[in-house]
Amino acid sequence: MTVTLHQGECLRILQTLPDASVDAVVCDPPYSSGGFSRDDRARPVSDKYQQSGTQRTYPDFQGDSRDQRSYLMWCSLWIEECVRILKPGGYFLAFTDWRQLPTMTDAVQVGGIVWRGLVVWDKGRGSRAPHCGYFRHQAEYIVWGTKGQAVIATHDGPFEGVIQATVLKHDKHHVVGKPTPLMRELVRCVAPGGIVLDPFMGSGSTGVAAIQAGLDFIGIEREAAYCAIARERIEAAQGLPVARQDGLFQPEAA
Repeated sequence: MTVTLHQGECLRILQTLPDASVDAVVCDPPYSSGGFSRDDRARPVSDKYQQSGTQRTYPDFQGDSRDQRSYLMWCSLWIEECVRILKPGGYFLAFTDWRQLPTMTDAVQVGGIVWRGLVVWDKGRGSRAPHCGYFRHQAEYIVWGTKGQAVIATHDGPFEGVIQATVLKHDKHHVVGKPTPLMRELVRCVAPGGIVLDPFMGSGSTGVAAIQAGLDFIGIEREAAYCAIARERIEAAQGLPVARQDGLFQPEAA
């Protein structure tokens, strides 16, 4: 298996990757959500996305305060690059929440992906509700589509449209980290020997899932603190040290 981890802005690094070179993009971009007003969105992510009284602290990250127009434009730019990098028929999967769901579905189509549907992540009954008059915010969503025609899979499938996965303390390494079993379900769409790209790698859960599934992985992450966490987790998952060189992480020779 080959793993390449880049530290830096996703759009700049995406522009350096070759055409038609990956089988799937599986990513969790910043939502720019967590409130209804500009002031709400501008709060630190640790305040927006963690319940009060949370004991564990995580590094913050930037780029989560865009308004709707700039979010749509920004997403369409990096998605367009992902379309270029995807192989024909390749999968595109991006997380979003209920506030940004309409914008993300627009951005996917503006960027050139053929929108195929939604996958629901059921987080379980432990999910919070602001008060007893609310339905629980129990789900997040994965907007998925393909580059052109959806190819009939022969290695696996059909894939689950609703995935139940609880966030467990020992498996959470990011302020908005996703469970590794959830990511394992999502990378099932990639055939053995394929390459998964995550432009917003965070703590590396997509990479760990790809490695566990025997897939190659390319990760991009802006924040140095999360790059370090991802590197440690990926080293543990693949059993090989990963060396850092000038903002680029690559596997050392065995």
